[in-house]
Amino acid sequence: MNSKRHKMTTGSTETVERELERAELATLLEGKEFVRAPKLAHLLSYLCEKYFAGEANQIKEYSIALEVFQRRDSFDQDSDSIVRVEANRLRKRLAEYYAGEGASHQVRITVPVGQYVPKFESNLSRTPLEPRTSISQESSAVADTLALKKTTDRQRWGPRQWWLTGTVGLLLLGMGITFGLIRARKERNASPPVSGIEAAAPPVESLIGPPTGQEIRILAGSSRSLVDHAGKLWSADYGFSGGEALKTTAAHIARTQDPFFYRTNRQGQFRYDIPLPKGIYELHLHFAETVFGPESGGSGGEGSRIMTVRANGKTLLKRFDVVEDAGASLTADVKVFPEITPASDGMLHLEFAGEDGKQATLSAIEVLPGLHGHIRPVRLLARQTPYYSNDSHWWSPDNYFAGGQLASFTTPVTGTDDPELFESERWGNFSYAIPVAPGKYTVTLFFAARHDSPGALLNSENKGTEAEHIFNVFCNGKVLLQNFNLTREAHGTAAQSRRFAGLEPNSQGKLLIEFVPVEGYPTVVGIEVLPQ
Repeated sequence: MNSKRHKMTTGSTETVERELERAELATLLEGKEFVRAPKLAHLLSYLCEKYFAGEANQIKEYSIALEVFQRRDSFDQDSDSIVRVEANRLRKRLAEYYAGEGASHQVRITVPVGQYVPKFESNLSRTPLEPRTSISQESSAVADTLALKKTTDRQRWGPRQWWLTGTVGLLLLGMGITFGLIRARKERNASPPVSGIEAAAPPVESLIGPPTGQEIRILAGSSRSLVDHAGKLWSADYGFSGGEALKTTAAHIARTQDPFFYRTNRQGQFRYDIPLPKGIYELHLHFAETVFGPESGGSGGEGSRIMTVRANGKTLLKRFDVVEDAGASLTADVKVFPEITPASDGMLHLEFAGEDGKQATLSAIEVLPGLHGHIRPVRLLARQTPYYSNDSHWWSPDNYFAGGQLASFTTPVTGTDDPELFESERWGNFSYAIPVAPGKYTVTLFFAARHDSPGALLNSENKGTEAEHIFNVFCNGKVLLQNFNLTREAHGTAAQSRRFAGLEPNSQGKLLIEFVPVEGYPTVVGIEVLPQ
């Protein structure tokens, strides 16, 4: 009995250590050193996620070249030194970070010379790291204390002491979470961190942010795992029966920052059987037509591929046409399904059946912890790396866009307590097709009025006057903003936002948000979508 207790407590402490390691990675990725170096951020995310997944033995120069730097299978490390060059840049950037801003961190990430497997080194002589998590600071302090105790007292403590420490720690952790929930309830009506927000019905959201738990990501038809721009690990294809793996050489896939998702796929009549613990999940299915349609260089288009998709016998998509739904071939198309539960055998059974003699297709599967009655919040920032805002919300890197360009800035904006949130923007003539489930949503658009924004300067006729952005914004054809003059609306406050309630997806399950120029170019910093 004592041995079981000892094992349980040790496992809990190891979980705390892993959370500290993940927290340190998140802190690094949102720091200026890596926000402005997306290639290094992508490399660091890949190395650490492989390590977290227990796949450190797969971290090789060849796999890094293919999975991070998108080199072809014919990659020759003797003639192409990109991995070694970027790894050296990463080591230098990490050393600079820990010599300055990160000097007091309890955990440090290093990549030893001559290898690519990251190391997480304890720095106990310095101030402990405070990980960014959804639990309260009280429970984080308990976690840090347990980790420190394990290091200093391991030789002197017996099973009984370990069991007592684990029990007390778990009780305090529960108290910390309860305190966090109470505090979150009190702060539900707190003012947002930026000005200029229009009144709207309060959106529905979990009190402690998006749920956490098991996440499953599968690249259909792929023989290797990859890490996306958000630092998430996608595994090689597994759990399937039937169909065949296909690969496209297309360089560009529209409406995604991660085109590699869609360069492989599984086609034919096939199914997936995925073990899934009991719970509620949100299912994302990723598609892209890479065979039919003029964009992909083939014949046909709409009507060339019709299929039906079922989950545990329930029809999710009936006579689904990828090209019709996405609007074109070689275009990422994501379908979102909330409240997915495993079957009685503890599996998620997905069936993909072609109709009218045609073949089904699939690019990727994503299974995330779900919420009761609605989808998870969607938060997008016009940048290439993820970000944790000051209110502890996770913002994904730019996605679902078409058109426009990214621009980043070093001068902080005013009118917000989180200026780093506004460090970059998308500008030009562009749109976002954000996939959601049926329902009503509150959409908040975030802007930054800047004198040095390319969207304002390029069309400024008189250099002696203040440059202006004037543009229209539509959602599924409905006018959200008309002749919106961002410069004048700011009134000296650079950070701006506008909120719109009661928006519903179109028949393709998208919130199609279009930014159309009038004078100068439209810009947007971020988009938040919350279910009502």
